[in-house]
Amino acid sequence: MKLTLTEPRLLKEPINTISELVNDVKLSIDKDKVELIAIDPSNVAMVVFRLLSSAFVEYQVTGKVDISIRLDGLKQVLKRAKPSDTLILQLDEDKRRLKLQLNGETSRTFNVSLLDLEQKEQKIPDLKFNARIEMNSITFDEAIQDMDIISDSVSLTVDEKKFSIASEGNISDGLVEITDDSGALISMDKKEPFKARYSIEYLKKIIKGSRLADKVIIQFDKDYPLKVDYILKDKLQLSTILAPRVENY
Repeated sequence: MKLTLTEPRLLKEPINTISELVNDVKLSIDKDKVELIAIDPSNVAMVVFRLLSSAFVEYQVTGKVDISIRLDGLKQVLKRAKPSDTLILQLDEDKRRLKLQLNGETSRTFNVSLLDLEQKEQKIPDLKFNARIEMNSITFDEAIQDMDIISDSVSLTVDEKKFSIASEGNISDGLVEITDDSGALISMDKKEPFKARYSIEYLKKIIKGSRLADKVIIQFDKDYPLKVDYILKDKLQLSTILAPRVENY
């Protein structure tokens, strides 16, 4: 196996984001993609990451390769990658290590030990969403950060022309309204407005994916999981599915 990436951020930024939710993971590498599917220890969030073979300048994989690794160690190495570096990934099966080479002004080589994990295959749930909002990822970031000063959860509300992010605390409340006039694309299967509530603690981790893409796709339904997607066409997809907080509003 030899994978060569001239844009290290395509692996560096997703791993930084994913490591906020999970640590010990399995990477599945086949002829089409590098894939990671994992659930956080509290069973509140599932993360799905795919880095497509078309994102690499060299992609040599024979058959399917599964490697288990601790993201903390991988993240520390990737932090040393400069934007101008070329990243080469190779598997040392005999020593059970992942070799990472950073080529730039110098050539630096790191070896990260692999884990022996007995992990069951994670299946991505087949979810049907009522609403889909595509909007500027920084705008969504700022809305979550605004509501973070109010409470530990947010309510998402949508109608045909407006997407609202609100939070309510003991002594204060806040509201961010995003309309289709701002460039957001809002679509709904059903026309009636609805609301769902989610944890800000998790959302603050999820929105770090905005470093990857200018746009974010948000899908949800009443008292239903939330799906947040960051996509770079022909390169990668980083998706997180977050369980709702079901309670009386």
